[in-house]
Amino acid sequence: MAHDSSSATDVNLQAGPILKDGTSHSTRTLLVLTGVALLVNYVETMVIPGIPTIETKLATTATIAAWITSAYLIVGSAVSPLFGKLGDVFGKKRMFLVSLIFYIAGVGMAGFSPSIYFLITARALQGVGFAIIPIGLAIVTDVFPKERVATAQGIISGTFAIGAAVGLIAGAYIVQDWGWQWAFHSALILSIILFAISAYILQKDTPRNIKASIDYAGAGILMGGTTLLLLYATEGPTLGWLANEELAFLIPGAALFVGFFFFENTRTNPLIQLPLLKIRNVLVANLVGVISGLTMFSLFFALTFYAHYPTSFGLNLSIIDTGWTLAPSTLVMLIAGPLVGRLTQRSGPKPVLLLGSALSLVGLTLFLLNRSTSLYVTIDLVVSLAGVVSIIVPIVNMLAISLPKEAIAVGLGMNTMLRNLGGAIGPVIATVILSTYTSRYYANVAGHIVPTNTFLGNATAFDYIFEIGIGLMILCIAISLATKNYTFKKQINGNASNGTVSQNNVQSGS
Repeated sequence: MAHDSSSATDVNLQAGPILKDGTSHSTRTLLVLTGVALLVNYVETMVIPGIPTIETKLATTATIAAWITSAYLIVGSAVSPLFGKLGDVFGKKRMFLVSLIFYIAGVGMAGFSPSIYFLITARALQGVGFAIIPIGLAIVTDVFPKERVATAQGIISGTFAIGAAVGLIAGAYIVQDWGWQWAFHSALILSIILFAISAYILQKDTPRNIKASIDYAGAGILMGGTTLLLLYATEGPTLGWLANEELAFLIPGAALFVGFFFFENTRTNPLIQLPLLKIRNVLVANLVGVISGLTMFSLFFALTFYAHYPTSFGLNLSIIDTGWTLAPSTLVMLIAGPLVGRLTQRSGPKPVLLLGSALSLVGLTLFLLNRSTSLYVTIDLVVSLAGVVSIIVPIVNMLAISLPKEAIAVGLGMNTMLRNLGGAIGPVIATVILSTYTSRYYANVAGHIVPTNTFLGNATAFDYIFEIGIGLMILCIAISLATKNYTFKKQINGNASNGTVSQNNVQSGS
């Protein structure tokens, strides 16, 4: 079914039925969804400061430790569009709760991990629960009128930052004082509480497309191909890029990844609806999503190690100081999220995308110019992440507006999948660069500088990471120029108040 976004769309401004206590259903729904967003980002950013500690405690390497993040994102990437389709088939509330159950199981197992591989497996299971994010965003489009969707999505995106800030700071104290396991134990308790609240507050929705088949095979092929390709990238510096072991990852991984897109064209109900990418704004949103995910996660991962590295390699900060250094940038995201939502509503997504890409480019450039103190790192990251949130909010809104209603959940799931794929690749790229460009660490022993057998990522490695990010943001600007812009305007017709999608225009064709 073609979706013509170019025609004006009238929507009721009411936010939903008013409940006995005076609050609307949409308000309660938004509070629940932001609570879950807080939880997800609390857990993910709590893990980041603890990765070097986990690496030491579980006797592993930085490249393997990177999979603590990547395993979660790879699985989340594959299941997000899958659960989006399941939400259409069985109802969004039901699949939201199912994905939250997987999340509870994953964080529960992770806290009792006896080895790094058990932890990575638990994180992969937790990744199934990441589908709560695209399903939650799809629920927003159901309960809010179109001209208020951008603001609501901006609030959710902004409140991610509260969880991130709390996770960075609280996680630092928890890891240092109680051990890294309690980062997951605390998340388990919060997850169970939020599950009970979600089950009570969220209203049951009417499933669509009941007879649709589910593309489980496509999800498996995509997950397998991505995993093998990232294993190839992870082990390349150690084994050699053309070693037989490496080719055993590369060849089948590439075959599965490329074959996935051919396979999808043969499916009646594919995991990724490739025809949706013919809608210009949908294509732009997904390309920009991959780039922003890759840039953000590689930046966070690199800065975590830079903060921990000893002087002459990094800032030599404690876990707690690392948390306080990274946390202010997430608070800026909290403030920027709703503001970006309103700006998107007034000016349309195109200028906001360009602004966000430019801000991130400036922030990454600042890292090249000066990162010698924790204050400089904080300022640089504030600018960078203000840009990132200014990218995420408009691309989500572009999907909600440009996609046909019956494909919104699937389309948001596809976008989350692609952003997660970028996010999963980011830490691997960062660790590969840090493992490739190294220098010997010289320790100060009783006033004498002595060489050690430790090699750490040097200044060249970090420069390359930031330079790659700059290049990606330039690419992001170029892609964003292709956005077909639209704005929202209120019109009063008699006693009815309606919101109109004003075409500057929404382009849903090529």
